[in-house]
Amino acid sequence: MIPASPFLNTLTTVAFVFHIGGGTIALVSGMVAGFSTKGSRLHRTAGNVFFASMLVMALFAAYLAVVRPNQLVNVFIASFAFYLVATGWMTARHPPDTVGAGERIATAIAFVLWAPFLILAFQLAMGLPPLFKSAVPFEGPVLVAIYAFTGVLGMAALSDARLVLRGGISGAPRIARHLWRMCVGLTLAVGSGFTDGLARFLPGPYHVPLAFHLPKLVPLGLLVFWIVRVRFTGWYEPKSTARPQRAAAAGS
Repeated sequence: MIPASPFLNTLTTVAFVFHIGGGTIALVSGMVAGFSTKGSRLHRTAGNVFFASMLVMALFAAYLAVVRPNQLVNVFIASFAFYLVATGWMTARHPPDTVGAGERIATAIAFVLWAPFLILAFQLAMGLPPLFKSAVPFEGPVLVAIYAFTGVLGMAALSDARLVLRGGISGAPRIARHLWRMCVGLTLAVGSGFTDGLARFLPGPYHVPLAFHLPKLVPLGLLVFWIVRVRFTGWYEPKSTARPQRAAAAGS
């Protein structure tokens, strides 16, 4: 239920401010990081701001999902966003070919988050009563989003398990792992801002026009562009292999 005491009502108002403020900063910094030169100072700074602001947004989104009625599913979505940007940031910060406690904990969290989405997706597909109550019906774009979250979480959990079993990754796969997690996190922020935030200011009952879904194509487009470039064009070349190749080319 919505808190009844003045203190908790004030706390909820503060949570809205931090949630919206964190989300707004995440949108701006995420776009700057997405369009800036990868590895540049601007990219690193914007990426760190995006990481911190997404964590703030997700933490307060989880709180709001608990204190507001029929919002429990948003606890898992907020946790999903937190997990994505945290593991994406760790991938860029940690040395290649290493696995620490953070990666092992993240793998466990991924499977724990995946389980309720798997159950919910199965129930919705079979026409069974859903695991969670939601203020927004599980239909249309919301239903598509639930299936998408389930698929992405499954891919992320299996990817984490593979990383731990292999003892880490390096090179282009490491950069790709960082990019897709950050870009999907940015997509969640854009979706939350336009379809759950701005749409509530439209006149009449709460509804989401199709145009409000279009901004999500920007981070998804960045994701496709960078994944193709990193994995299939040879754009990313570790320094350890770049120097011998250049030396060999110069001597031939």
